Formats: sequence, C-alpha cells, structure tokens
Amino acid sequence: MKLDGFQQWLKDTMGLDASTIGPTLVERAVQRRMSACGRAGLADYWQWLRDSTLEQQELIEAVVVPETWFFRDAQAFATLARHFDPLWAATHPGERLRLLSLPCSSGEEPYTMVMSLFEAGFPIERLDIDAVDISEQALGKARRGLYGSNSFRGGDLGFRDRHFQAVAGGWQLPASIRARVNFIQGNVLDLGFLPGEARYDAIFCRNLLIYFDEPTQVRTVEILARLLKPDGLLYVGPSEASLLLSRGMSSAQFPMAFAFRKAAPAPNPLASTALQTNRRVASEPPRRAATPLASVPASPSRVSSASQRKPALSTPTSTSAKPASAAATQSSLLDTAQSLADGGRFVEAAAACDAHLQAQGPSARALYLSGLIHGAMGRDAQAEDHLRKALYLDPCHEEALMHLALLLETRGDAAAGRVLRLRAQRCRTAASR
Repeated sequence: MKLDGFQQWLKDTMGLDASTIGPTLVERAVQRRMSACGRAGLADYWQWLRDSTLEQQELIEAVVVPETWFFRDAQAFATLARHFDPLWAATHPGERLRLLSLPCSSGEEPYTMVMSLFEAGFPIERLDIDAVDISEQALGKARRGLYGSNSFRGGDLGFRDRHFQAVAGGWQLPASIRARVNFIQGNVLDLGFLPGEARYDAIFCRNLLIYFDEPTQVRTVEILARLLKPDGLLYVGPSEASLLLSRGMSSAQFPMAFAFRKAAPAPNPLASTALQTNRRVASEPPRRAATPLASVPASPSRVSSASQRKPALSTPTSTSAKPASAAATQSSLLDTAQSLADGGRFVEAAAACDAHLQAQGPSARALYLSGLIHGAMGRDAQAEDHLRKALYLDPCHEEALMHLALLLETRGDAAAGRVLRLRAQRCRTAASR
C-alpha cells in the first residue's frame, strides 16, 4: 500500500487535491493516525481505515487545518449587511433571510454574519443560518461559542466588547447570537448534500474551491448554484473569482467583497421580440459599453453623494499635462482599479494598478491590490511577487501575509505558509501591546 492510495481516498471523499496542501502534510497525517491506532504499516492502517467510519472521520480531521477569525475580509460582511438591511426586511414581509456558511470551520464566519446584520438593524429573529463543515471537532467548538485570542485579529475589536463576555478561557458568545446558527456536519460532495433548490439568499463559500481539482470545482459550483436563490449572492475568496466568472456568473460589483450572482435566464425564444427585450431589461443588470481605462469613473461606493463624484480620469502624458493634485488623481486611479476588479474586469484593473505604480511609485496598498488582482487571474507568479513587495514596504501588512500564505499553501509549500501565518500572529501580538 502506498501513500497515493490515501491521497486518492481523500480526494474521492472530501474533494481534497493533495497537491494544494503538499503531499507531506497528508503523509504526516497518515503517520499520526497510524501511530494513534497502533497499526504496523500502511497496508494494515489502510484496512483499518476502510473498515472504520470513525477512523475515516479522524483522518479527515487530521488533514483539515482551519484558519479563520471574526470579520475576516470585512468588506464581505459589510456588503451583506448593506444588501440585507432593514429596508429589505420591510419589503419582504413574512420572509425569513436564509444564509449558508460552507465550510463554517469553528463558527467565526456564520457568527460574524449574525453580528453584522444585527448591528445594521436587521431583525435577527427573522434570520436563519445553516453552517456546514466536514469536521466534527470544529463544529463542537462552534456550538460552544467560546473563543481565544486567535479568533480576534485586526485593529478594530470593538465588536468583541459589544457581543462577547470575558470568561475563564476566552470570550463567550451569548446564546441569543448562537441560536441564529444551525450547525450541520456534512460534505458538499455527498450525493444527498442539502437536498432541494434555491434555498439561500446568500452563500459564503470562501477559500474552499482552491483545494479542489478543476472537475471538483465545477461540480461544487453547480451545487452552490442549485442552492442559491435566483437573486441571491455567492461570496468566494479572491483567488476563486475567475472560476465563478468562467462558470457564467456575474460580479455583484461590491468593492473587494468577491460576491457573484447567477446569470440571468435566457429569454423565451417563442415570445415576441418586444416581450423578450422587456424581460431581458427587467432580469439582467445593465451592460456597460467597453470604456477606455482613462475614462472609467471612481467607484460610486467611495463617494458620499452623486454630487461628489469625480470627473472622468485622464492619465497625464507629460509634466505640463498633470492636474493640480496629481496625488489625488493617482489615488482615484487606484480606486478605479479596485472598482474594475470588483466588476470582474481584471485585465483593466491590473493595467490601472500598473499605471498607478508607474506614476506614484510603489506602495503597500497598490502592491497588495495588484497581488489580489493577479491572483484572481491565475497569475500566481505575479501575485506572489507583488505581495512580497507589499510586505517589504509594510512587513506587518496582515492581509498580504495571509493571502501570500494561502497562495504558497495552494502551491504545495505548506511550510512557508505556516511561517507567514506565524509572522502575522507575531505582528498582531506586537500591535496589541
């Protein structure tokens, strides 16, 4: 019996492509479980694994390495709260808001959904969240709602004071928030996974697809699309955005949230031309004509009112042509890059970042954004280069550290990823002193 058999079993069972986390991690997990079970060799352990449902779950637990914290990638939760606000509740009388977190790990993500909506004024008694994970250990921690310092990262921890109680061993989440989440042990690749269709108004499935090979990615996206309501939102990780676009989904164009919608249904070919046009106008978002990069306006979400929006940008070609405030113009160009990326227009977004870097020189913000954009386009080498440059300028840029760690782990360099995660943890500890 060779290690390849265990890697294939993990792929067939949970979709894990061993190359995304490194074969050595799988090997260490098998060795640990083999030792724990007192099995003499791989063949003996393989037979034990095949005969024991409990041991199958133990091996899955051994290769699942949860990495999550409250309000991770905060823009996603901010857009969720803005989209499903009290006005949505008022205009959908009698309806309950249904959300899905997959995989939910130890519960930080679904509980952040509850806190975000509660603070935005949504009546959480009308909120139902299903949170699914393959790991029973992670779900056990999630149900307890007791968290240590590693679950609280970043500079703004005001939510911890508002929603948690300091107790022996960490911070306890109250029952009123825990009651809004239904934790379920499940595997997205099981044939009977969450039967039914169009159940959820929004689905968070972030940084799961990167651990699958392409056929499993396609299958998973089809399952998620089945579960999503026609006007629902699907949130993924930054490096998974291009996959959603390639499967016919469209960006919701929420800044740095990486949220997508289903494609609009095709018009009825038997209907009249006029009726088809009316349906298309009603069901599809407006399509913008291809616009030269220099004339794309800054993202509307970054100005306080329509009257404050800046005029179309015009990239200067000489010193004499520069506007009075070159720095402000270049900052707008970076906002434009972000807006283009949010809309799935990655090639133009990368060009806008390049223009900013050429005009203004390197900055951690611009290099980090450029790294995200290249990663979304599948240009891993360029993404890694720009993220490393961002860290050179800002060694404790936590988002850059975590995204670079994820990129390296996806490539199979788990050791380097762990080093970066430890570095991010040290930076957080130093900042909190």
